[in-house]
Amino acid sequence: MSSTVSTSRGIHPQAMVGSFESGISGPFSSIEPEFNDNDGTELLCVSWNQDYGCFAAGTSHGFRIYNCDPFKETFRRNLKSGGFGIVEMLFRSNILALVGGKANSQYPPNKVIIWDDHQSRCIGEFSFRSEVRAVKLRRDRIVVVLEHKIYVYNFMDLKLLHQIETLANPRGLCCLSHNLNTSVLACSGLRRGQVRVEHFGLNMTKLINAHDSQIACLNLTMDGLLLATASTKGTLIRIFNTMDGTRLQEVRRGVDKADIYSIALSPNVQWLAVSSDKGTVHLFSLRVRVVGEDSSTCSSAAQSPAVVHQNSSSSLDPFISPSTSANPSSSLSFMKGMLPKYFSSEWSFAQFHIPEYTEFIASFGSQNTVVIVGMNGSFYRCSFDPVNGREMLQQEYVRFLKTDNRPK
Repeated sequence: MSSTVSTSRGIHPQAMVGSFESGISGPFSSIEPEFNDNDGTELLCVSWNQDYGCFAAGTSHGFRIYNCDPFKETFRRNLKSGGFGIVEMLFRSNILALVGGKANSQYPPNKVIIWDDHQSRCIGEFSFRSEVRAVKLRRDRIVVVLEHKIYVYNFMDLKLLHQIETLANPRGLCCLSHNLNTSVLACSGLRRGQVRVEHFGLNMTKLINAHDSQIACLNLTMDGLLLATASTKGTLIRIFNTMDGTRLQEVRRGVDKADIYSIALSPNVQWLAVSSDKGTVHLFSLRVRVVGEDSSTCSSAAQSPAVVHQNSSSSLDPFISPSTSANPSSSLSFMKGMLPKYFSSEWSFAQFHIPEYTEFIASFGSQNTVVIVGMNGSFYRCSFDPVNGREMLQQEYVRFLKTDNRPK
């Protein structure tokens, strides 16, 4: 076995409801929030928490947590031995998963630290023979992604529950559902362009041949019933029903090849946002809706998985909205099948232009807004017109970290 686990005591994630606190002692030093960084601090990673209301920034000196609305730095922790290449939050709790950056002399990149910021100590750690590519958290699960394997652990006692073999996965592609009533994981399969979906609650695995090229980005809705994917070509984004693997919708980012940085699905499953190295965040209108959006349906789904599987595979009506898509399409779309495919594509409904060659991740805020965080230390909030679309309007800009990660 290629992993070892150690813990000093049991972990009780259901009790992790407190927010982060300052004034701690131990290996991290607490510093008052400030936005002026003249000490050569480098930004190593940025990642959303599970409800997209906060984001974590791993730096060459430690990590920082930011609130999105209103925007503010909640706190930071500095470490003399180096920084963190992966910082994963658990909602707004005091628990984080940390993986050291390559220059970190205390925490190597092949070790995952489960950090309790309230107690200011490590409450568990996982060591591997190869570098950790990603860590994903649920209230009941810890998922560690290596280049060729994914380990799924129980959060309560850190016991290994599942091992999943994948195709080479240097990006650490993996995503989880976060509703209490569904437990879904999506990751790379063993074939190019394939996505593996694990419905742990239903004890069911679904393999989806999503693209001809390798998978570059993927994301699930909060309940895990819908999956959005993009390939390394970066031209098309596809939406799938994770229960039966049916493709429900396809939208086009563009014609030229692009590196897709992030895919976000709005909580109401009406919108899809995509960021890429082309310097534009594209917003698409979705024509799909989830069967079990209300809690009663999700509850019955957990109790009667066979019924849900039968319903979802026998008819796509519950997934396809009766309204037509708001995304613009070519005036030649009526000649579908006679002209190249892009003439019949659905194009983005709204756009926001950002500096090229800088990696940005996007998510949805409140009241028709999109929130964007960049590896150059930039934070944007922009609004879109849900009726007319077109160019999004910038509402807020903050340079939360001055870094050398600038567009070339």
